Amino acid sequence: MRPVAVNPASLPAPRGYSHGTLAGNTLYLGGQTALDADMKIVPGGIVEQFRQAFGNVLTTLREAGGEPEDLVSITIYLTDIPDYQAHGKEIGKVWRELAGPVYPAMAGIGCTALWQPEALIEILGVAVIPDDRLAKP
Repeated sequence: MRPVAVNPASLPAPRGYSHGTLAGNTLYLGGQTALDADMKIVPGGIVEQFRQAFGNVLTTLREAGGEPEDLVSITIYLTDIPDYQAHGKEIGKVWRELAGPVYPAMAGIGCTALWQPEALIEILGVAVIPDDRLAKP
């Protein structure tokens, strides 16, 4: 079975990458920053950027028939770990609002910069989607 690109129409059109790659029932979710539909990083700091970036991840997940409970791994790249930690309760609230009380294996990794200079966060993940919900593009 060949991998299939998953690129929701509601996200910015990818150039040189895919928002997700479906291989069998496993969806590899490409790194998402806080880009909005106009290809601009949302303003408002780490909490709003988390909301947008994680929302972008979930949009790709749902395009393939997945739900937040199908996430098995999330990696979060951060340009300012102390800022993320200082807003941890607010970020947790956003997570529960968007994904419910399900938490997959996670890692937070500090980095010096992301692709867009104004991006504070990038989120990528892996999900395993059950056959009965799998929607192949």
